Amino acid sequence: MNKRAAQIFFGVLLVAGVIFLATREPKRPALPRWEIQGKLLETAVEDRQKSADIALVKGLLKEDLSKRNFDFATISNAVSGKKMIPLAKMKSGQRVYDAITSVLSDVLEDMNSKSSPTLGLSRINEGSRFFEDGLLEGLNAVEGLKCEMPRTRAGKEQRSGYPDLQITDEATGEIYYLDPKLMEQGSEKSSFRTFYFEPKDKTLKINADATHLLVGIEHDGVDGNWHFNGWRIVDLSSLQVRLKAEFQASNRDLYGKSLGLEKPDSEGEDNGR
Repeated sequence: MNKRAAQIFFGVLLVAGVIFLATREPKRPALPRWEIQGKLLETAVEDRQKSADIALVKGLLKEDLSKRNFDFATISNAVSGKKMIPLAKMKSGQRVYDAITSVLSDVLEDMNSKSSPTLGLSRINEGSRFFEDGLLEGLNAVEGLKCEMPRTRAGKEQRSGYPDLQITDEATGEIYYLDPKLMEQGSEKSSFRTFYFEPKDKTLKINADATHLLVGIEHDGVDGNWHFNGWRIVDLSSLQVRLKAEFQASNRDLYGKSLGLEKPDSEGEDNGR
């Protein structure tokens, strides 16, 4: 190739290169810059949250909360801002106590009768609501007392959760919370957990300075043919409680998301071939 031909050849290559660069699709990043920055920020936030969760779990383990005792009165006050008043300091204390014991006598008589709604129940816990209903009706019939289901902070009447009943002495305006519990006779020394308080905000039912009472109603433990022998009334202002920290998941959490695994192919199958 002579010199003139070489110049023409390289000139054509140069022109072709310029045309290619001028007309080709410009190279772009896989994501716009702001999306890349957003992804990096999101990752950084997730990493900080994970670090905070790790620190929280380690802190809970270090505290060993399950071995610590807390005053229930202090816990109640911290959550609700309301004081727990011992029964002995209430002006109407004796009058309300006497009313509760009198109504309990009538309720137990009804629950031990041949028409008792507890007969045939396979689980004694299912019978708690009948005692709540009996106490609610009986205490409302006592002159000077008003008994109702306490409302949540959101103003909703709610049966579940502590406490079950609210008693108001109309002469003094004093408030009493009453929580009936069924217990097997002779189990008073059992270490099995039977009292629970879950602190929440909107569904909290402690809305007044009050006396907190629990009545343990004893039964004989005969499944389906329950007999109720008596009761024990407890002033919760001196109760010591423990915190059980646990991590939970429902069936919806377990099975409602893409956590399931595909069934693996068995050995020897041809995998569709």
